[in-house]
Amino acid sequence: MLLPALANVLALLSVVSCTRLAVHESRRAAPSGFTSLGAAPDSHTLTLKFALTPKNIPGLEQKLASISTPGSSEFRQWLSKDEVKAFVQPSNETVSAFASFALANDLAPTVLSPNGDWVSLTLSVATANKLFGARFETFTHEALTQPITRTLSISLPSELVGHVKVIHPSTSFSTSTFASDQIYPPSRRNIEKQVTVQRDAETGKDCDGIEIPMTPACLQKLYGMPSTPATQQDNSVMVTGYWSTSPNRTDLSTFLEDYRSDIPSTTTYDLIPIGHDGVQMPPSEAGILQLEANLDIQYTAGLVTGVPVQFLSVETPSTEVEGVATAFLETSLYLQGLENPPSVVTTSYAPTETDFGESMTRKLCDSYMALGARGISVLFASGDGGVRGTHDYSSIPGFCENNDFLAIFPASCPWVTAVGATQGIHPEVATNLTGGGFSALFPRPWYQDEAAEKFLKTLPEDFPGKFNRSGRAYPDVAVQGGNLAYIFRGRSMAIAGTSLSSPIFASVIATINDRLKAAGKPVLGFLNPWIYANADAFTDITVGHNSGYECPVESVAFDATEGWDPLTGVGSPIFDKLLDAAFKS
Repeated sequence: MLLPALANVLALLSVVSCTRLAVHESRRAAPSGFTSLGAAPDSHTLTLKFALTPKNIPGLEQKLASISTPGSSEFRQWLSKDEVKAFVQPSNETVSAFASFALANDLAPTVLSPNGDWVSLTLSVATANKLFGARFETFTHEALTQPITRTLSISLPSELVGHVKVIHPSTSFSTSTFASDQIYPPSRRNIEKQVTVQRDAETGKDCDGIEIPMTPACLQKLYGMPSTPATQQDNSVMVTGYWSTSPNRTDLSTFLEDYRSDIPSTTTYDLIPIGHDGVQMPPSEAGILQLEANLDIQYTAGLVTGVPVQFLSVETPSTEVEGVATAFLETSLYLQGLENPPSVVTTSYAPTETDFGESMTRKLCDSYMALGARGISVLFASGDGGVRGTHDYSSIPGFCENNDFLAIFPASCPWVTAVGATQGIHPEVATNLTGGGFSALFPRPWYQDEAAEKFLKTLPEDFPGKFNRSGRAYPDVAVQGGNLAYIFRGRSMAIAGTSLSSPIFASVIATINDRLKAAGKPVLGFLNPWIYANADAFTDITVGHNSGYECPVESVAFDATEGWDPLTGVGSPIFDKLLDAAFKS
């Protein structure tokens, strides 16, 4: 598919591409763990994706601030697909400039996005090196099944400067990254104890043992979530998954039998495959990818009580030019093209802010802004490495002594709601693994200025942690993520991590949206300004230290405190108060 109006443009253009180049993006070296095998073969074929400069991103940001801030005359007047497109589509000048460049170099652009802001070119390594001043190399990593082709520096021809925001994948390096990875398979005796705890919770007894895994019924009691069925079938919650994986339906049925016996065990989800046939992976072949999918779906379908649940399964080859950033892009483009998108989308994958390259990271963040303007609540897990990144790597010499804090993306994007993890009940405290901190790329948004400044004043003047004090602060909220029951391959197990936290909070929001839609009111949409304006609808978490689950407690990290903090945000939800705030706003 050619760009809109490209056929007419190509018929008129016969220019020669300029040879002057301006550096677009570069990095000193590949991230730790990647090894170069040398220059990629000249004849090797690349497909490069280009993000064209949108018409008016500042205007979209201003509009989203207005429609998401309580008290505004436009509050919750979410935009249509076409209204968002008017902000993010490229100008005719930009379309013409890119078409001219492609024609001059015998290349044929293909449109990738419903808004026309993403296009691709397929070309040889030799041509890419020449046109973009690059040196594409072949890199390996122990987490990849095949090598990938990347460059440490890439430039733009002068005629494309100002018209292209991203070239991907070029300087982007990433591998599969989850928010959760602490798995505890209990004995059969402990499994029986878990079921007893869950049943006691239904009869009003406590289910607050820290050593005993939490269950949906315990979560309902803790946060005051209703068990009455949803009524609005046009309100859905979407769970995203990657590498063509999908949850095991039999495991979900077992989970519901064990931990939500008040709803049909036949309750399931709609699978939406992108780039593959959607065939269910047999249990014997299922690995950690399906484990992640199981966690996410069990703590949405097991909590929303009748809200339709979707699982978006995106093909994510770890070979050649594909990767996590591409998968996130495919997810965003799919959602942008929907006339009636889900009201909540939750993702439990958590790369670091440096994995994708700055331009791609910023572009993805802008795409979440566009989704928020559509009235979609976009949730991401805040990661499981405390202040030092996605996961603990305490086996790396000096890891726990490293005081350079590393932010997680997309949790650090101002246009998503980042969800951290708590554990225990009396009191509920922050887990030591919960990701949180301050973005090195994105400035602090208006809605959290007061809360973040108040926290920063609690830090001693000689605090040794190194971070951007003026950056977007995260997470925004937190829920249980310390020790939760789940089913995998038919076995009852328990796990810790923010992978559980994000779908749990998504379930809270989707349930409130059901009530809003039943009353003829708009859904919550982009949550953050509303969350910070209603902090009293959350239980403030004041205990915790997020040094990481394998680092010593004396390792430098943030401490939970009164008010917002970079472990648990404004706190954990109180359903009735949130529902009341949703109707009063």
